[in-house]
Amino acid sequence: MKIYTKKGDTGTTGLFGGSRVPKDDTRVECYGTFDEVNATIGLLRAKLENKHPWQSNLQRIQKDMMNVMSHLARPSNSSKENPNPLPIDGARFCEDWIDELEQATATPSDYFLLPGGNEVSSLCHVVRTQMRRAERRLVSLMAIDKVPESIPPYINRLSDLFFALARAELSSAGLQEEQWQLFLYKRKKQG
Repeated sequence: MKIYTKKGDTGTTGLFGGSRVPKDDTRVECYGTFDEVNATIGLLRAKLENKHPWQSNLQRIQKDMMNVMSHLARPSNSSKENPNPLPIDGARFCEDWIDELEQATATPSDYFLLPGGNEVSSLCHVVRTQMRRAERRLVSLMAIDKVPESIPPYINRLSDLFFALARAELSSAGLQEEQWQLFLYKRKKQG
């Protein structure tokens, strides 16, 4: 089978179930943004040693993203069933990993941080911001069609997870976080 089909030459693409839509359709924008996130997670994994403790969890996230994309590419009125498993424990998986990372990091996160420090931490912030953009595209899709209910909480936690990963990387590398300002709720408590 050839990789090119020529079906998209007129600016349309096929959805799960067979219907065709413009390539800038809300649904395509949504799962396409998750595809970008997944590619960046792949770059992050390539920067880590093969035996790095994050590798298996990051691989799980990549596989979950492939399954999520397949579900987002399927309109709710499609008669074709999606054989790909839907990650139903994704939010809990993220919360557990975040808790583990925060226990290993000496100080709580009370500040907005300037992304940077080293390449791995910076890539975690790139994934975090891409995930937030993907979440915004997901909200746009949710306004026009139903989305499996386990997906939005998972996506929301993933951006938090990559913030925690960025902090954990700086901590393990012995690098100082560059703080911008205290979180708003912390400023109100001080005021």
